[in-house]
Amino acid sequence: MNDDVNAAVALAHRRDWAQVLATTAQLTRDLDLAEECTQDAFAQALQTWPRDGIPAKPGAWLTTIARNRARDVLRRESAFRRSMPLLVGDTEVPGPEDALDDDRLRLVFTCCHPALSPEAQIALTLRLVCGLSTAEVAHTFLVPEPTMAARITRAKKKILKARIPYRVPAPEHLDERVDAVLEVVYLIFTTGHTAPVGAHLVRGDLVASAISLARMLHLLMPADAAVSGLLALMLLADARSATRRSPEGRLLLLSEQDRTRWDTRLVAEGIALLTDALARRPPTRYAVEAAIAAVHAEAPTWEDTDWSEIVGLYDTLLRLRPSPVAALNRAVAIGLRDGPAAGLSALAPLEAEPALAAYGYLSAARADFLRGLLRWSEAALAYEEAIALTGNDVERAFLAERLTEVRARLRN
Repeated sequence: MNDDVNAAVALAHRRDWAQVLATTAQLTRDLDLAEECTQDAFAQALQTWPRDGIPAKPGAWLTTIARNRARDVLRRESAFRRSMPLLVGDTEVPGPEDALDDDRLRLVFTCCHPALSPEAQIALTLRLVCGLSTAEVAHTFLVPEPTMAARITRAKKKILKARIPYRVPAPEHLDERVDAVLEVVYLIFTTGHTAPVGAHLVRGDLVASAISLARMLHLLMPADAAVSGLLALMLLADARSATRRSPEGRLLLLSEQDRTRWDTRLVAEGIALLTDALARRPPTRYAVEAAIAAVHAEAPTWEDTDWSEIVGLYDTLLRLRPSPVAALNRAVAIGLRDGPAAGLSALAPLEAEPALAAYGYLSAARADFLRGLLRWSEAALAYEEAIALTGNDVERAFLAERLTEVRARLRN
């Protein structure tokens, strides 16, 4: 029974954390108190569910407990809290239509307020909306945990002191706020699509949350090309989710995946959104990334992949938004188009890029190209480096399998 309860609480944390916290924050107008009450609700579940059974609707049960706990605290501390700064609620400005009146969306816009730095926006959203631990958020940013804890605390205090509203902005203010929100929703998706740490390759709860938020944004701003492009990108990537691991749990590369099992409904929806996004000029970075995903989605086999088109799309992406990761992906595409030697040459300039110094995918790409050139000793060193820099257990297992193969070649 305890195992069943632990599994149910873990599932509820992945699926319902954001909704419980956001709904509680609507009551408390204090993010710290909402987070404390949400944590208390999950702790109470571990004590109560073994005795009373797992409720039919765990999220609703947790929300009730968190809000009751919050009401108790608010009653006890009412005099003190009247002197404290609180989140500005929806009473000051009418909220959006009911279909969009989602507490999670309010929470995301609050976390992504322009008064906060981009780093604080992302960190706060990962902590509050996605329920990642401070250690997991710190790993995402490659900073020590105490540094991240202090950053999150400062961001919460700034929200309170600046009286940042806990609501979706009015329509006339959406444009100035949406870029930051899209960045955060994208990071939520990428964090879920390939979890940076842990035993699971994919965190489906984060992927689902990001897609849900993007759909809400698309309802709010149907003519915004960036919103359409981001939603298209996420749907096209998620369409492959069922084929990214073997039945035994091994990571499957794009070249190994059964394309007949890709979700054709998501692909069609993604292509339609992408077509709409590309009809507006200039193209957004999300539309270009979605176009890259579409090239893969539309290739009937791995061998039919149009790598020249993909390289060209990365060239466009680098003009729109230069980044070391995009440059790395372009170099990999060159290697897949022109051969491993060309790929190594394209990677060479990136080895001195500080932003990629602790990025395991650079070492993994080098290792794969060296393996393709039968340079076994160098490939083994590169795989060892990639393993040391990789926190996801599924990816580490895949790299270890490659390393074992390369070492066997060395012995023969």
